[in-house]
Amino acid sequence: MNMNALKPSALITGGSRGIGSGIVRALLHSGFDVIIADLHPPGKDVVDLVRFVRADIGRQKDRKEIEVFCKSDTGRLDLLVNNAGVSVETRGDMLDGKEESMDKLMNVNLKGPYFLTQSIAKWMIAERKKDDFSYFPQIVNIASLTSYASSTYMAEYALSKSAVSMMTKLYADRLAEYGISVFEIRPGIIKTSMTAPSKQKYDSFIEGGGLPIARWGLPEDVGKAVLAIAQRLLPYSTGEIINVDGGYHLRRL
Repeated sequence: MNMNALKPSALITGGSRGIGSGIVRALLHSGFDVIIADLHPPGKDVVDLVRFVRADIGRQKDRKEIEVFCKSDTGRLDLLVNNAGVSVETRGDMLDGKEESMDKLMNVNLKGPYFLTQSIAKWMIAERKKDDFSYFPQIVNIASLTSYASSTYMAEYALSKSAVSMMTKLYADRLAEYGISVFEIRPGIIKTSMTAPSKQKYDSFIEGGGLPIARWGLPEDVGKAVLAIAQRLLPYSTGEIINVDGGYHLRRL
């Protein structure tokens, strides 16, 4: 068990790479104890600073292992960040999409975080009942601008992230009575391995004036947004959407 009970603790799914790594680094820098649940081990620069549990968020057995690991590692969890997710294997016409792809994306991007949140929320509720004066746990879901922007070449991904947006509303509503806030962060065009196959397309889009803030987003941009929530800078909010997208959501003419 984590002996430094005074430090807040956070569980980040998919925290070893991409956006997840930016979130992990922001929280570590701010003094959080961090647990990463991922299929891939964390980077060399943080491997000695975090606890790691190898898990596939889409598998019920692995989700249970994550919960057990967290309970044995830390007395209670202050922050859950549902970040783990997968994209389509091949971007293409939605008219040619396969059921196998839909099943995989819904399983990992929606079903996994939905049921992990269910079990972690029950733990948070139990701990809140023990201490409702100093323990204010929070949950953050990482969605996408495809929650609202049509992306016919990656339809399964867009559908899964749209569902995550509704999941945020549902859990925000259900958990408010227990003092547990739930937030959604919608990253835009973030420079990661997931967006690398479309680099040329996104470069042209940005250079052509597609974003008010004319640059690629970085994992640390998302990390800073999560950190603002983690530091309880939004104590009278829940169910809020925080866009980290260079202003794309403005939909300017």
